[in-house]
Amino acid sequence: MLFHSLAALCLTLTTTIAATLPAIQYETPVSRRWLLGDDKIRGVNLGSLFIIEEWFAKDEWASMGCKGYYDEWSCVKALGQEAANAAWDTHWKSWVTQSDITKIASYGLNTIRIPIGFWIKEDLVLSDEYYPRGGLKYLDRLVGWARDAGLYIIMDLHGAPGSQSPNEEFTGHGTANPGFFTDANYERANKFLEWMTERIHTNDAYSTVGMLEVINEPIKRRVNATDADDMLERFYPAAWDRIRGRENKLGIAKEDKLHIQYMGSNWGSGHPEKYLNDTTGLYFDDHVYWKFDTRSGTNKTSYINATCNLYRPEADVIVGEFSLSVASALQNNDEFGIQGHPENIAFYTDYFTSQVSIYEKSGGWVFWNWKCNWINQFNDWRWCYKTAVEAGAIPKDASKAASLSPC
Repeated sequence: MLFHSLAALCLTLTTTIAATLPAIQYETPVSRRWLLGDDKIRGVNLGSLFIIEEWFAKDEWASMGCKGYYDEWSCVKALGQEAANAAWDTHWKSWVTQSDITKIASYGLNTIRIPIGFWIKEDLVLSDEYYPRGGLKYLDRLVGWARDAGLYIIMDLHGAPGSQSPNEEFTGHGTANPGFFTDANYERANKFLEWMTERIHTNDAYSTVGMLEVINEPIKRRVNATDADDMLERFYPAAWDRIRGRENKLGIAKEDKLHIQYMGSNWGSGHPEKYLNDTTGLYFDDHVYWKFDTRSGTNKTSYINATCNLYRPEADVIVGEFSLSVASALQNNDEFGIQGHPENIAFYTDYFTSQVSIYEKSGGWVFWNWKCNWINQFNDWRWCYKTAVEAGAIPKDASKAASLSPC
């Protein structure tokens, strides 16, 4: 089983989260973690909910008045705080609904990964920074829905103070010179992690949040070795200590403590465990996008072979992002195209099932993304789990997908 004490948990869930917001806060720790056991993580990301990336949410972005702006920062600055808050409020209400969560569970998925920005804790935002306000009540609502649906949750700090990677929409502020790697921004991130840890343990809606990811896709050593090494030596162990320290202060039992996740060494920013004093409950995140990997080759056979030959023995690695996308030069040709090429759907089923069969040799997988709109001048379901299932490319029962692998 992926989770423990399900029966005990269910007995406590005598009511669902009220439709009114915000969710109720509890004064004493809830202290219920669903821990990884013998089963595998099978999940989807809820990207573009709390950090919008225009490239896979073009229609949504335009409807908010943000067309022509690169990221949340630039749109909020252009609209002004009050108008931006109103636009984002409409977005938060509709981008992921309770029916989405119900459908996710019905597809045999057991996990959601929620990418969030540090700015959801609004007192961490500086006066000269531009981020939307008002998202926390919707996060409370979302995790409550997921709890009621029996879904495990990975909470992911996707956008860090100052931005942790250059020119990326997912940081919330695309900048050529990432400013995360300073004492002040490390401290803001650690305050966020402490706050989120306490919220998870003291708010009943968060009772199936079992993993907290310290930071998503930080700068790589080949981009800036100095920043990557500084983060490894100073931020990573401090983040661990602040999370565990807050849990100790709350009196959380060992078996109920969060799993703490870092980007694994395959990401390229170093070995995150190098300076940690403790590794109990440590997990790693790996992102595999064959679209950007030359080992995938240029034909269907080479893509499947590359996937099947990916060796992943580590039980503590979860592939937190992957997709069905292929190299840009190939995506619309006769062999890989999906517009007007129904004969190619069978390949994408093989491509999906071969990937998940390999990732399930480790801790499991989380697809990027659950939903999207208007990619590559059409709705390209190679990035969108929901519409890929509807297209017949992804099996409706995720728990059986690995058994269909051609590997």
